[in-house]
Amino acid sequence: MNTETQINEETAALALLKSTRLPLLEAAQMACAAIRAGRGKMKRALRCLEEGEKALRLQEKTVSFEKAVEAALEARKHRRARTLCDFRYVTRRFMKRCPGLAKRRVRSITPAECATYIEAAFETPRQRQKARLTLSGVFSTAMKRGWCSENPVARVEAPQVVEKRIEILTPEEAKKLVDTAREYRGGICLPAVGLMLYAGIRPHEVARLRWGDVDLAGKRVNIAPQHSKTGGARPVTLLPPLLGLLQRTPHRPAPQHICPPQWQRHWREVRCRAGWNRLTRPWPQDVCRHSFASYHAARFRNLHELQLQMGHRSTDLLRTRYLNLPGEEEASEYWSSGYCRLGERCA
Repeated sequence: MNTETQINEETAALALLKSTRLPLLEAAQMACAAIRAGRGKMKRALRCLEEGEKALRLQEKTVSFEKAVEAALEARKHRRARTLCDFRYVTRRFMKRCPGLAKRRVRSITPAECATYIEAAFETPRQRQKARLTLSGVFSTAMKRGWCSENPVARVEAPQVVEKRIEILTPEEAKKLVDTAREYRGGICLPAVGLMLYAGIRPHEVARLRWGDVDLAGKRVNIAPQHSKTGGARPVTLLPPLLGLLQRTPHRPAPQHICPPQWQRHWREVRCRAGWNRLTRPWPQDVCRHSFASYHAARFRNLHELQLQMGHRSTDLLRTRYLNLPGEEEASEYWSSGYCRLGERCA
């Protein structure tokens, strides 16, 4: 290459650098960086620039974590009020316990940061397990909106929850609860208490049930998808003591709820009168459902049938949590006399 040609090329190159309106040194540094990224090849360098531009556009197309939470809630607005309440609680706690998270761009949040957020916001393994699922839901919505390219929570190990022995009611405690419900305001809470104790139906599921869901002739209660916690329908068998109680209950219109108005207040009062209180003897969460499952497993020895009654996907949870079963005598007492008045035998 002769000197004149070289001078012309250098002049043209200098003009190109000036046309970027950047300081010449910075423009030259950027050009050198692109050439190095392209390993000295012009086409490869241009491709690197194009791909980098695409990646930058993707990074700019995102929202803050706070906005992603709002979108996730909007996408779940058809869910039950309790589910939405839990979702709000968990996400608000994340933003409260993790400074700066609310304004972070979701596309820039890494799996390691997600793990740190979960540990910082929640203490117990079970809380962290639920928090991980909720956080994954936020990123799942963000992915669908194109605000991030992956769900970073998918690469966060699920917390290991060590199942502890569950707490259940003794047959005497169950009878005390039933007797108290029978005596309280003419027995308005008795059918609901019976369904929790002797059918294993969750408190919030019972609150949604109506008398039309009870099939006395078919000896079952039909839990509709919109009434169940997991969103799946299931029939629950009415065993003899419970069937006898419901048969003796005055007939009510099918659309009417099984639980009386202001159910939560009445349910707390029944527990209090039966001997449980917040200060000296707190009520164990889900103890009626746990009692039903434990005594059912001890008496009938059929985990597959119990799985269907409980609405579980498999028998795994029953096998891991219900290892310390009550004795056969206790189970027999629970099922034979739980609903009967003194001196009265159930069919």
